[in-house]
Amino acid sequence: MNQKPSADVPPTHRGEPVNGMPRRKLGRTPIHVSIATYPGLALMRTDAAGARRSLHDSFERGVNYFDVAPAYGKDGECEIKMGQGLQGLNRNDYVLSCKTKARDKAGMQAELQRSLDRLKTDYFDLYQLHCLIKPQEVVEALGPGGAMEGILEAQKQGKIRHIGFSAHTTKSALRALRHFDFDTVMFPINFAEYYTIGFGKQIVELANQRGTAILGMKTLGYGRWPKGVDKTRQWWYRTVESDEHVRMALQFTLGFPGVVTTVPPSWPDLWDKVIEQSKRIDTADGNLHDAKLLRRMKNLAQGCESIFHRFEQSIAQNRPEPGVFYADSPHEKPPCMRA
Repeated sequence: MNQKPSADVPPTHRGEPVNGMPRRKLGRTPIHVSIATYPGLALMRTDAAGARRSLHDSFERGVNYFDVAPAYGKDGECEIKMGQGLQGLNRNDYVLSCKTKARDKAGMQAELQRSLDRLKTDYFDLYQLHCLIKPQEVVEALGPGGAMEGILEAQKQGKIRHIGFSAHTTKSALRALRHFDFDTVMFPINFAEYYTIGFGKQIVELANQRGTAILGMKTLGYGRWPKGVDKTRQWWYRTVESDEHVRMALQFTLGFPGVVTTVPPSWPDLWDKVIEQSKRIDTADGNLHDAKLLRRMKNLAQGCESIFHRFEQSIAQNRPEPGVFYADSPHEKPPCMRA
């Protein structure tokens, strides 16, 4: 018989589904997060009023994990909209994560305080080194005078509760995992990348060995846009679109051991599908990777071309960066793959 959770247990520490949305424990932390993460970059596609409606609607539908970064949108617009839009919700009822692209201590401290101000909060539940590409970035961030010094100080001050990173190359992610006990790693985990170049395999394996929770991003990714195919979205990679394929893609990512939540592409209509299809996945089933699903996903990946292969090869072989991924990608300088 299920007992009702004690009223003094924070909602973010409870693991039961909310309004049909399953939750999973965020690795070694006491936090439980929805298996669908609100993609803060999506806020660049709406105004402030629309952002508030979207954030509150998502919360009412069971989403309790909201992710954003200073680099999202023009001049921090996504942070600003999220900070305004989350007003009216109890801060103890949701999990808020942010990131820094600074690799030095001073830069990280300045970026953290600006983000706290924009998000109108005193702390982040999770704070991440954003978009690690080259192993040298890991060395800088974790070395003397690096961003990690500032992060650890901020954690002692109560401004940061848990520490993670996001990465887009295997080499940088493995180096980070081996040199610090991160609570989370955000990495592209999707069927197209997995079946074309095995992207993510080594990260899943090492993260599980280290006890690091995995946040699977680019969940609905469907590889590069094939030549001759009209782009139905002006975006640098293709996504699956149908309800069935969305559900299958989510289940594929969530089926890997250690994967706690999914971070979908930042399109409002896809986000709506992600919420609904997440509720149709029985996360209590210990075999989300059943043979039928894997067979169908492998078939769906046939003909796909990886969006990460060029950077993966360049970094692995210690060659100079190939520059911007694609002409219509929203990469920053240094290059960064957004959600």
